[in-house]
Order: sequence, then structure tokens, then C-alpha cells
Amino acid sequence: MSEQHLKYMSPADGFQDPDREGVDAPASARAVVIPFGLEASVSYGGGTGRGPAAILAASQQLELFDEELWCEPYRDFGIATLQAPEIAVGVEPALNQLEQIVDDVLDQKRFPLILGGEHSLTAGAIRPFARRIDELIVLQIDAHADLRDGYLGEHYSHASAMRRVLDHANCRVVSYGIRAICQAEADYIDANPDRVDIYWAHEQDSWDMGVLYQALKGRQIYVTFDIDGLDGAEMPATGTPTPGGLSFWRALDIVRVAASAGTIVGADVVELSPIAGFHAYDYTAAAVANKILNYALSGTTSRRVPS
Repeated sequence: MSEQHLKYMSPADGFQDPDREGVDAPASARAVVIPFGLEASVSYGGGTGRGPAAILAASQQLELFDEELWCEPYRDFGIATLQAPEIAVGVEPALNQLEQIVDDVLDQKRFPLILGGEHSLTAGAIRPFARRIDELIVLQIDAHADLRDGYLGEHYSHASAMRRVLDHANCRVVSYGIRAICQAEADYIDANPDRVDIYWAHEQDSWDMGVLYQALKGRQIYVTFDIDGLDGAEMPATGTPTPGGLSFWRALDIVRVAASAGTIVGADVVELSPIAGFHAYDYTAAAVANKILNYALSGTTSRRVPS
């Protein structure tokens, strides 16, 4: 796929309210939403292939006004949504396909937001960034470290997403909310303290966001938000809902601090497995995606004028 062959949905079918005014034309929108419903290596509950469509549908119910920023952020950047591609068969061919799509979006100097789909897709999405950026921080919100060197015979498994990111020598991973790992991952973390920073979910009440700010200050950051990073009671619509996780606002505070400290250059929201009749979970995932765009492209400071 080349730049001129990117195909866009109509605003009526794409991300966010279809009635927003005038800034979502593909020729001018700074944010490009990429639906990519990859489901090829999931190992527990299924359904991630339906995630992008559910997020897009729920996003059209979002209010456009952001009460935290006190503005309609989409007016600052505009949003266009690509048509969902026919995904190549097999994890590795699918990752190559996504790599090309993201590369084309970056060639246009636009911000890609990928809606998954399983977490393995991050390994493809990150490649164009790794080629362009000398030192890239991947900020991971997740229940799982995803540091296995392959799982169930699949080198590019969803359980290996961050290990494949770290195949790039210029990438470092900062992970929040982790609470489910295996011994091999623990050994890898111990052996690579200069490349992996883990903030455990069981310690979240003592997290210091000032430490995160300093670690990310002036850096270029890719955000990968696995929806199972949220507590399983708040987000059961995922293949591996896990107790002891993050609240919606705690998770978004991490993204907000990252956006204020450095530059978020791209993002993905992955692992939503919709549950029929429970639209609240789709809406939560859409709200997460929306706030990532708002923080990354419109800023983190309220525009409310004091009375």
C-alpha cells in the first residue's frame, strides 16, 4: 500500500461523532485511526477481531467536549479513519501489512492510532517508528508484561509483544499495571534493567508520577494500551481479564503525564473482546482511545478561563 492508496471511511462510519464540523477530511486531518482486527494468536478468550468495529461504533456516542481540557479537542487536529483492511493470513504477514500502513501514515506526517485486535500487532506498528526515531520509549499499560520470547510456538504471539518491541536496540519499554508474568519474563526483567521499567499494579497506591515525568521528559513516546490493563471488574470484555488492575482515570493519568513530559508520536488500543449487549465496555475503550488523541494532539492543560 502506498500513500495515495490509503482508503478512508466516510465520517458517518469512522471514529467519533459523525456530525463534527469540517476538520476530518483525509486531506487535512492530523490523526488517522487504523482499524486492525487481528486475531491470530489469542490463547484464552477470543473476540479481538471484533474490537475495532465495536470501538468505532461506541466512539460515535462520545461527547466532543472534553471537560478536563475545556474545549472540543478534535478541532485542533481532525480525525480521519481508514477502511478496515482485509488482514493477511498469519501473524507475521499481518504485522508486515500493518507496518506498511503505519509507514504510509507517518510519511504523511500524521498521527496513527491503531485499534486492535490482539496485542501482537504492536510489533508491526512499531517498526516504522523505530526506523525514524533514535531513542523511542514504548509506554505500555497492561496486565501482562508480554516479554515471553514466543508462546505456543508463535514467535510473534500476543504474549511476546514487548519482547518483539525490544528486538529494536533503540527501543525501551516502560510498563504500568503489570500483575501477571511467568518465570522467564521475570528473569528477562532482572537481566535487562536498562531496557525495561516495570511499575507493578500491586504498588500502584505508591506510584510517583513525578518519576514518570522525569523519565519521559523530552522523549518521543509510543503508547500501547492493552485494555486488560484496566481492572477486570471495570473491563471484563477482554480475553484475559485480570483482577487488581487500574481504574480508568489512573490509567489515563499515566498517558496525561507522558503527553505533558514528552511527545506521544503514535498509539494503539488493543485486546477489546466485545460482549454482546454490554456496550459500556466498548464505550470505555473508545473513551480511552479518544483521550489518547486529545492528550497527544491537543495538550494536557485546561483552557477554562478563571471567573
